[in-house]
Amino acid sequence: MTNDQPKVAKSAPLHDQKGRRDLRLDICRGLALWFIFIDHIPDNSLAWLTLRNYGFSDTTEVFVFVSGYTCMLAYGGALPEQGWLTVIARALRRSFEIYCAFLLLFVAYVALVWLVGGGERYVDETNTGFFFKDPGAALVHAAMLQYTPVNTDILPTFVLLHLAFPLLLWLLIRIPTTTLAASFLVYLMVQLRSWHVPAWPTGELYFNPFAFQLLFVIGAWYAGGGGNMIRPLARSRVTLVVALLYLLFSLVIALSWQFDVLKLLIPDDVSGWIYPIYKSHLAPVRLLHFLALAVVVSQLTLRKGRLGVPSLAIAMIRCGENSLSMYCLGVLLSFIGQVILSDVSGGFVAQLWVSVAGIAVMIVAATLATWEAQLDRRGPKLF
Repeated sequence: MTNDQPKVAKSAPLHDQKGRRDLRLDICRGLALWFIFIDHIPDNSLAWLTLRNYGFSDTTEVFVFVSGYTCMLAYGGALPEQGWLTVIARALRRSFEIYCAFLLLFVAYVALVWLVGGGERYVDETNTGFFFKDPGAALVHAAMLQYTPVNTDILPTFVLLHLAFPLLLWLLIRIPTTTLAASFLVYLMVQLRSWHVPAWPTGELYFNPFAFQLLFVIGAWYAGGGGNMIRPLARSRVTLVVALLYLLFSLVIALSWQFDVLKLLIPDDVSGWIYPIYKSHLAPVRLLHFLALAVVVSQLTLRKGRLGVPSLAIAMIRCGENSLSMYCLGVLLSFIGQVILSDVSGGFVAQLWVSVAGIAVMIVAATLATWEAQLDRRGPKLF
C-alpha cells in the first residue's frame, strides 16, 4: 500500500466523521433517474424539462460520471482500513448485483411486452422482437451481456465498469495522471478505430464501454485527488466564459433539431465538423458539452454545507440511494407510460399525469427500499 492511499480516503470520504452521507451525490443521481424516466417515454413533452433538448449530452453522461466519482469515494475511502481483498470483494459483488438486476429486468421487460402486446405489438420499439422470434438464443446472449432490450443497454456497461474498478483504483492510486491519459487513448481509439464490445444481433453494445469508461475514469480520478490538481483551472473566469460559450453553441445546434428556422444560423462547415454525433461512442462534442456543463455547475452552485433538505430534495435522495433498483423500475414504468400514451391518450395532460405518477411510484418504492435497508443495516449503494 502506497502513501497515496490515505490521501484518496481523506480527499473524498463517502461519509463524514459523524457517518453522514454526501447527499449531493444522491440528489444528482435521483434527479438523473427522474430525467432518464421522462426521456425514456417516447414523444413526452416533459422531456423539455430535462437536459436532452438543450445540448449535445444528456443525463447519461452525468450518471456515468457520478458513478465513477461515487465508486472512488466508497472503495478508495474504504481501502486504508479494510484492505484490497475487501475492496475487490465489494466491487465484484456490486458488479454481480448489477448483472443480476439486468437479467431480472430483462425477464420482467419481455414479460410486460408480451402481456400488453402478445409478443407482436411494441416489439420493434422495445427491441424485443429477437426474443420472441428466438427466445433461446436471446436468453443466452442476454446472459452473456450481448443482447439488451431498449433502455436496459446501459446496465451491461456498468457491469463491466464495476468489474474493472479494483484495477482502476490500483492504477489511480499509483499513476493517476498516466491512468487518465491511458483512458483517453482508449477513448480516442473508439473515435478513430471504432473499438467496441461485440453484441447480438446489432454488432456492438449501444453504450460502448471503451468510450464511456472515460467519463467513469474522470469521475474516479477527480474524486481521488485530481480535482485538487485542476481546481485553479476549473474555477478561473476564462474557463467559465469558454464553457458558457460552448454551452450556448450547443444549445443553438440542439434547438435547430426541433426548429428548422435555426438551421439557417449554422454554416455548412460547422455542420460537417460536428456531425455525426454518436451517442453510443460518446462523440467528442458530447464529451466537451458535459465537461463544459460540469464547469458551469461547479462554479455557479453552492459548496457543500449544512443545508436544510426540502421535501423535493429528500425524494431525490431516496431515489439516489437506491439508484440501481430505481433505474430498473423506471425502465418498466416508462414502457407502461408509453403504452398508456399510445392506447389511451397522447395529449399533454396525459403526458403530465404519466410522468408525475411514474416519478411518484419511484419515490414511494425508493422510500420503502431505504426504510428496509436501514432496518437491515446495509452499506451504501453504488451505481
